[in-house]
Amino acid sequence: MSGIEMIIEDVAKRVLPLLDLTSLNEADDEVSTAALCAKAVTPAGKVAAVCLWPAFVSQAKQVLSGSGVKVATVVNFPGGSLPAEKVVDQIARVLADGADEIDVVMPYAAIMAGMGGDQRAADHLSACREACGSTTMKVILESGALAKPALIERASQVAVAAGADFLKTSTGKVPAGATPGAARIMLTACRAAGRPVGFKASGGIRDVETALQYLALADEICGPGWVSPATFRFGASGLLDALLGVLGHGPATKVMSGY
Repeated sequence: MSGIEMIIEDVAKRVLPLLDLTSLNEADDEVSTAALCAKAVTPAGKVAAVCLWPAFVSQAKQVLSGSGVKVATVVNFPGGSLPAEKVVDQIARVLADGADEIDVVMPYAAIMAGMGGDQRAADHLSACREACGSTTMKVILESGALAKPALIERASQVAVAAGADFLKTSTGKVPAGATPGAARIMLTACRAAGRPVGFKASGGIRDVETALQYLALADEICGPGWVSPATFRFGASGLLDALLGVLGHGPATKVMSGY
């Protein structure tokens, strides 16, 4: 094994327990949910969580009982446009079904609109925070839609002030997903929060080399000992197959040229 291959294998071992194995497709059903849950515990170890539609939380909780894999779901998804009271109702339902973590899409259009939009978004997220109680709340900024660094920074600050446990880049439902530039801004907000706030990179992360970029940013900004499942996640579906290929539990994954 070459030196580069050894590095990539070490990165894959580091990434796998940080993965929120995700399926949020329109065609998802009980069969696909069972298949997703079956993939969550691998010969190389278990992922941090599965992330799926609210309708399948109860099923996933039953299937994954005793596995140590958490069940995450989404609310106000994907547009972030529902009234706060409807999102609070969504949260109550998924908590009743046993959700361990809730990924909330913030009303990012309010941030983009200005003219008091920051306060509207803050009030919305504060209501969600209260509804979540002690349950982990990851706030999806939709950084690809915000696009401008100043807007991503403002959205990060609003989410932190409203009680986010994680800042998450994207829903995966808009053309632009996670980017290193957005991650740098959001990780800086995590570091400056004055309390534990994690980061979740989601949207377009499909290979180990790309994942390494985000780990390197987290190590640089938040310190080399900061990354753990409690502070850092990758939201992805295809990334697991790439990790298992590198770790010898699936089709071999070629290291990208120029790495």
